[in-house]
Amino acid sequence: MAKGLGKGIGALFPGESLEQSGQVEEIQLDLIVANPFQPRKIFDEEALQELADSINEHGILQPIAVRKKGRKFEIVAGERRYRACLLAGLDVIPVIIKELSDAQMMELAILENLQREDLTVIEEAEAYQSLMENLKLTQEELSKRLGKSRPHIANHVRLLALPEDVRKFMNDGTLSMGQGRALLGLKNKRRISEVAMKVMNQGLNVRQVEMLVQTLNEEVSRETIPPKKKDIFVAAKESQLRDYFGTNVQIRKNNNKGKIEIEFYSEDDLERILEILNLQEE
Repeated sequence: MAKGLGKGIGALFPGESLEQSGQVEEIQLDLIVANPFQPRKIFDEEALQELADSINEHGILQPIAVRKKGRKFEIVAGERRYRACLLAGLDVIPVIIKELSDAQMMELAILENLQREDLTVIEEAEAYQSLMENLKLTQEELSKRLGKSRPHIANHVRLLALPEDVRKFMNDGTLSMGQGRALLGLKNKRRISEVAMKVMNQGLNVRQVEMLVQTLNEEVSRETIPPKKKDIFVAAKESQLRDYFGTNVQIRKNNNKGKIEIEFYSEDDLERILEILNLQEE
């Protein structure tokens, strides 16, 4: 099991900076390949060009960190600088060679991006999922190691249940995390992509998406029963509860009695809700 994720890169290399310790060497750019564990899939082309222009004018101010892999070198940290060097037309690049395991490579790639807040919400979710699967960590263990709350991690990982096309819309910023979470509340999961298109075409905000999902769910539930107009107070409270629990919540009233239904979609999701309610077993 990995150690010290929450303490960042310094936990793996105490007393030193990953890209500033060790002997600097120069190697050919065509010998360098991307980190196979890099969680970041989207790079800002305009920002890369600006960095390339700066490198052409001032040179590379900090070497990148790599590890030897066969006849090639895999990037440990500094992929933006590497890509900018390619744009700048450089043939060689200064590097520091580190000896790292696959587990350390994955940790460092994810930590570098999380600490710099470079990831989209989907990339962040995939990073959490990758760490849990490869390092055999539970959400609770990952939460403690990264210094992130368990609900934060759970809410991101849940987004991976969305269809691929919807995740792509979230990756490029067309859909927000709030809209994605609201779409997860649809009872008819086969309609998520269709409803996502409607959300984008009509420019619906998060609250409007929640109301649309609620309406569609009521249509599924009632079948041929004529619709009842929901009390404005009840609808407002449902919306507050959905925000609080991060899932679909319905208040069902019958005269002075009723019940509150909180939906969950997995064992982890149930544990997240119980944690919010302070009902999780010690």
